[in-house]
Amino acid sequence: MITKLIPRKVFFTSGAGTHPEHLESFEVALRDAGIEKFNLVTVSSILPPNCEVVSKEEGLKNLSPGEIVFCVMSRISSNEPRRILSASVGCAFPQNVNKHGYISEYHAYGELAQDVGEHAEKLARSMYSTWTNEAPLRTLSFPRSSSIGEQGDWMTVISAAVFTI
Repeated sequence: MITKLIPRKVFFTSGAGTHPEHLESFEVALRDAGIEKFNLVTVSSILPPNCEVVSKEEGLKNLSPGEIVFCVMSRISSNEPRRILSASVGCAFPQNVNKHGYISEYHAYGELAQDVGEHAEKLARSMYSTWTNEAPLRTLSFPRSSSIGEQGDWMTVISAAVFTI
């Protein structure tokens, strides 16, 4: 028997991390988001039919350290002093819960959280509408911004939609 990997729940999270090493700034951002203990596999943009949005706390209760976890992630890094980094995922929910929705990811240098959040929602809304020829039931975004200090350490900012099976 073949088991289908269709997520039943999704939660949204974000994080920012600073460190002299690029890779470790990403690790710190994952810790800030609460998803550092998992083997993350990034996937594209589909919100499965009947996928329930849950709180981060509830979603994390269903996951175990070392587990392979699927997510849609927006990620941006830089070590340029005083640079603003922003990342967001946006989500367009279907009119009919038995159909799929869309999740978008967007990141930018120099844009604030609100702006990247609005852009991510716009992308998700557009992807949904071009497929269905209708507006989504609702949209949301989960943006995060941070700025790099004077010393020029690496910073990574992430935003993610994390699925549980």
